[in-house]
Amino acid sequence: MEATILRWLKKPGDMVALDETILEIATDKVDSEIPSPVAGKLEKILFAENAVVPVGQTIAVISTEAKAGATKSNGTPEPPVKQTPPPQPEPKPQAQEPVKQPQQLQHIQPSVPYVPLHTPVSTQTLTSNSSGRFYSPLVRNIAISEGIQQAELDMIPGSGQDGRVTKSDILSYLQNRGNVQVATPVVQQQQQQIETTPTAKSVTPSSDGSFEIIEMDRMRKLIAEHMVRSKHTSPHVTSFVEADVTDMVQWRDRIKDNFQKKYGEKITFTPIFIEAVVKAIRDYPMINVSVDGDNILLKKNINIGMAAALPSGNLIVPVIHNADGYNLMGLTKKVNDLAARARNNKLKPDEIQDGTFTLTNVGTFGNVMGTPIIFQPQVAIMATGAIRKKPGVVETPYGDLIAIRHYMFLSLSYDHRVVDGALGGSFLRKVADYLEAFDPQREI
Repeated sequence: MEATILRWLKKPGDMVALDETILEIATDKVDSEIPSPVAGKLEKILFAENAVVPVGQTIAVISTEAKAGATKSNGTPEPPVKQTPPPQPEPKPQAQEPVKQPQQLQHIQPSVPYVPLHTPVSTQTLTSNSSGRFYSPLVRNIAISEGIQQAELDMIPGSGQDGRVTKSDILSYLQNRGNVQVATPVVQQQQQQIETTPTAKSVTPSSDGSFEIIEMDRMRKLIAEHMVRSKHTSPHVTSFVEADVTDMVQWRDRIKDNFQKKYGEKITFTPIFIEAVVKAIRDYPMINVSVDGDNILLKKNINIGMAAALPSGNLIVPVIHNADGYNLMGLTKKVNDLAARARNNKLKPDEIQDGTFTLTNVGTFGNVMGTPIIFQPQVAIMATGAIRKKPGVVETPYGDLIAIRHYMFLSLSYDHRVVDGALGGSFLRKVADYLEAFDPQREI
């Protein structure tokens, strides 16, 4: 819906090249570099840094005509930036050709992600970027054209945000290439610094020294705003069920090594939970809705969000779009990929959008149950608690027996405006039924 302008890398009057990064924005929880859609001159910036701008709003004007804006406001001609062709004989007087209108820059949109270096851009290979460092398309193209390999590119110091390499950085490096001593890659140095240095925050001691005042970072402010808005929007109700998941646990323990050998992926309980949720949504589609005024919007796609904790302590919710189209192996690969890229801040903006139902695993922290807050504009969120061994009554043809079983709590918070207790409770019970009925002989 909107984006925050973090930093302008160009100022009015600067010349910009095609695909050259001109500003950095933040859409919800993902930061993005915005390249110029054209080559020309940045005539006007319409929004300052830290401004919040609606999607689709014009934020700057770039002149693509060489003559446009070639004169300063005081009438003094600006020095030419590029070489011009030799002067031609003056043509006969004729109607003046209209100057092309400056092109408006409308690139505040959530679909523009950082582009990692390992994205294929040519027949040359720059594909082994395991460092997690991001490079703009212009920097990548310069590196490819100059034959700079990945290891060499990682050693170039960057002056951009978070140490990113800018156009001027790589051009300066090329001028001195060959005279630079091989050293520890800049990316590795940054990673070492991150591992040993706590996140920089503004900390101010109180007047009497009895406590410290810590300023919220941008993501924490967003989370706080979203949570308060959700509570103000939806009357929350939470239901709980306890599920016997012994067959599911024993099946995973038995196949997890072979699963990893066969597919190259570690299987966790999360994709199994998501599979059960998808089946239950098919049975109770009115859980997969949102509210628009007095209307209920029934979603045709089942897009499951999975809450992931970041190293900073903040949370982000990547989304598995069309989750009903994946089998268990596909869900496993998707869950592992999104979770890994969430931890490394590599998610694309469209990968945290359009969720229709959210799952959060509070059992990861040893909690047995939770009352999660709805992720707007969805109407329900389910929490899975820790799986624990407990004595339980097992029904057999020979009578009831007491055995050691694996139990877990499931909790569902739902929007009581449109989800009543019967629907919310029945849906949650259905998820538990699918988990309890897990086939222990299932093939991988």
